[in-house]
Order: sequence, then structure tokens, then C-alpha cells
Amino acid sequence: MLKLLNATLSAACLIALAGLWSPLALSAGSESPTSASAVENPSYAAGKQAIAASDWKGAVEALGKAVAKEPGNANAQNLLAYAYRKLGNLDLAFQHYNEALRLDPQHLGAHEYIGEAYLMAGNLGKAEEHLAVLDRLCTFGCAEYRTLKKAVAEYKQKSGSK
Repeated sequence: MLKLLNATLSAACLIALAGLWSPLALSAGSESPTSASAVENPSYAAGKQAIAASDWKGAVEALGKAVAKEPGNANAQNLLAYAYRKLGNLDLAFQHYNEALRLDPQHLGAHEYIGEAYLMAGNLGKAEEHLAVLDRLCTFGCAEYRTLKKAVAEYKQKSGSK
């Protein structure tokens, strides 16, 4: 009887934890739940749509407006940086990733994306620093950690780094 009770309690705890963590996991990729606006900025929404369509110039234009309206929005800063990175403008990408992380040091998407930008710039050490941060932030692992870890491994394989 005691074993059945322990098993039932363990299962209930796991279900409760999954219910608490799943909303964070769903929104953490490019957005931080702590920095989202109460009412979404139309320019931010347009920027997200442009990113979904791989329209990097349109995304930069829309997200630039969103950041001008809400400079404290870490999600907008992160997505603007992402669009700049996709356009190959790493200087502006790093500027906005760093601002997103200044605003929200635990922004999972920004850590993943800046790590990927560092790999593009050939800076494996900085990419691994952000991988280590994600490892600390993602107690049971997260998509951002797994994605950056895979990118780091691929970078090392291609470059012959250890």
C-alpha cells in the first residue's frame, strides 16, 4: 500500500511540474515571459510575422520601430538582433543581443542566438560561455541549450577544434 501511495504521489508531482514548466518552455525560444508587453506592440507583431516569413529586411524595419517605441522590451531587442544576424550584420546583432541580455539576463533565446552569432564570428570561447549559462538556467535541459550545444559541436567538428 505504501509503495502505491509513493508511486501515486511521485506521478502527481511530475504532472504538476510539467504543467508549471510547459508554458515557459513554449515561450522561451525567442521570447522571455518576464519581458513581454501586456499589450503587444503592432510593430513587434509585424516583426515576428516578417521573421516567420524569413523577410529579414522587413523584420529589421518593423522591429526597429518596436524597439524605438519600447526600448526596454528584451524580446524585441532579441528578435531585432536575430534579424540583423540573418542579414549578416553581426555588429548590430551583438549590440541588440547584449541589450536584450542586459534587460533580461536569463533570456534563453538571447543566450542561444548570441552563442550562434559568436560561432559565425569564429569566437568559440564566447559561444561556449553562453552555452554554460544556458546549462545553468535550464535545470532539466531546454531547447535553447540543446540547439546551441549542437551548433557548438558542429562548429568544432568543421573547424577541428576540441
